[in-house]
Order: sequence, then structure tokens, then C-alpha cells
Amino acid sequence: MKSTIELKNLELEPSLGTYGPGDVVPDVHLLDLKLTVDPKLVLIDTDGMDRVFDYDPLIAEIDRLANDGHYHTQERLMTRIVAACAAYAAIDAVDICLSKRPVLRDSGELGVRLTVESEGLAAVRSTFPAS
Repeated sequence: MKSTIELKNLELEPSLGTYGPGDVVPDVHLLDLKLTVDPKLVLIDTDGMDRVFDYDPLIAEIDRLANDGHYHTQERLMTRIVAACAAYAAIDAVDICLSKRPVLRDSGELGVRLTVESEGLAAVRSTFPAS
């Protein structure tokens, strides 16, 4: 049995990238996040918030991270989001995609995806403490 919590198309408003004259500046940055959690946090015998993973504080932290300074790269913001996820013992693995659009003229979407399995998440917990 495997369970996931999925967040799709969350619009973030980070200060992200370095652009020159004539460069296409993205209108939006979108976050897709899939969290693998213990099935006991999804397949519950009693209806109550104490029985499930409360994702609201994580979403608030992601919003804070996206807005707490300038990022030159999507990858750095993604790293900080993964570290925020790793701070929760209930999360066993993370699949994250951060994309931006447009990419060329008024079209295209470009994303960076990272999948961090349980062993990798343990390494993130020790290497990149949540900030």
C-alpha cells in the first residue's frame, strides 16, 4: 500500500531569475508537489485532523520560502522546499516540479523536476536543514 498527497498548479510569486533587455520574463511559477506518506495517514478509521497529515503548515512555509528573497535559480527554491518537506517525519518521499511560463514569446512552459526517495530524504534532513 502506498499513499500520496498531491498539490498541483500552486501559483508562487517568487523573485526569481536574472533577465536582460528583450528576455522573456515569466508571468507565473507553478509548483507541483507529491508527498509520499504512511497509508495510515490516509486510510483512517475515525474522521479527525489528528489522524491525517496536516499539509496547511507546509503550504504556508512554501509560500514564505518563495517570498523571502531573490533566487537566481529555480533549483535553489526547490532545494529549500524539499528541505521544508524533510522537516516532517511523516513525509517519506517527495516529487517536486517547479515550472515557469511563458518561455519563448507568449508560449511554452519550462519545469525542473526532482524525485527524492526515502534514502535521499534522510540525506536532505542531515544536509539541508529547513530554514
